[in-house]
Amino acid sequence: MAILKAFKGLRPRPDLATQVASRPYDVLNSEEARKEVEGNPYSLLHIIKPEVAFTSETDEHSPEVYDKAVEKFKEFQTQGWLEQDKEDKLYIYAQTMNGRTQYGIVGCASVDDYLNGVIKKHELTRADKEEDRMKHVRNTEANMEPVFFSYPAMQSIDSFVEKYVAENKPIYDFVAEDGFGHHFWVINDPAQIKFIESEFAKIPNTYIADGHHRTAAAALVGKEMREKNPNHTGDEEYNFFLAVHFPDNQLKIIDYNRVVKDLNGMNSDQFIALLKTKFDFVDESEEILSPEQLHQFVMYIEGKWYRFNAKPEMCNDDDPIQGLDVTILSDHILSPVLGIKDLRRDKRIDFVGGIRGLGELSRRVDSNEMKVAFGLYPVSMQQLINIADTDNIMPPKTTWFEPKLRSGLVVHKLH
Repeated sequence: MAILKAFKGLRPRPDLATQVASRPYDVLNSEEARKEVEGNPYSLLHIIKPEVAFTSETDEHSPEVYDKAVEKFKEFQTQGWLEQDKEDKLYIYAQTMNGRTQYGIVGCASVDDYLNGVIKKHELTRADKEEDRMKHVRNTEANMEPVFFSYPAMQSIDSFVEKYVAENKPIYDFVAEDGFGHHFWVINDPAQIKFIESEFAKIPNTYIADGHHRTAAAALVGKEMREKNPNHTGDEEYNFFLAVHFPDNQLKIIDYNRVVKDLNGMNSDQFIALLKTKFDFVDESEEILSPEQLHQFVMYIEGKWYRFNAKPEMCNDDDPIQGLDVTILSDHILSPVLGIKDLRRDKRIDFVGGIRGLGELSRRVDSNEMKVAFGLYPVSMQQLINIADTDNIMPPKTTWFEPKLRSGLVVHKLH
């Protein structure tokens, strides 16, 4: 059963919250981060992307860069920009996007739950990315950023959250530059905290929605620290890491699309003619088309949009992986027709998050950077859970969650 633990959060002063809160480390590159921190000494990017203090020639994985993260973390505390709660708390973090709000419980997840499979994953991680975040956690001795978890919705928790946010004002409440709203409450009552922790203890599994590398790094550093502690009890803070838990019925996955640089030796007419023998084409237009249901795709090529359906024999919905549209696209177009066998390494393919809109696909093709683009129907939360429950792994770049969690609203220290 899942563990959710209250903790003494390290949080920004209310008057600084909007300046401290930042986008996650992995959604912007170093140069974008440098621009984002200009004129803002309070941004958490100074800690989570400490290379912003150096020139672009500096290796972002060099020891002095990690040392800068430690220096900046200490500065944020000594200056009083981040202040420690004196008692263990839980928190509610809500996000509003396009008029829809999702409510998450902020608390610590358990390292043991990750190691034992109570926390389920659906993506592979890369060793180099894991090690980068592990170094960051080791050096700062903190989980600077939360991971994005989901859990099977429980009416008791939903009702508690609904009542709590109606009766209490958020400590932080702002709209970020991307137009998304962020709202944050502190739960102070020990009885209410105990109630939520006990309700979570009834949940058999939680699921990593976004942040597989951060989750792995946090858990592995916790495991390292316990192995180095001869007096380890299991109650130490390093046995837990920072997570925001959202009920599965409130989350919405958006599309994650593909663009390809060439047609593997074919011209456009040959390529389209071949696809029409494999799929059921239903529509074409010079205006943007979008997939309207599972197993329906759109394609943009030579200034025109096409919408087509997979044939029934292509769709094995009894298999969690074979039933994914990304698998159907790979098995019937990308691999056999375009010769793209390895989505992780092939330089001829790129991936476009749905947050950019389908217009980004036509822009990439019209610029002659790419030759063809494919738009996919979004994966459902139930598909994600089915894959995680069967210990399967999704193909690369399958899910895109939005809005992203803001980093810096609360930090978890390992000591």
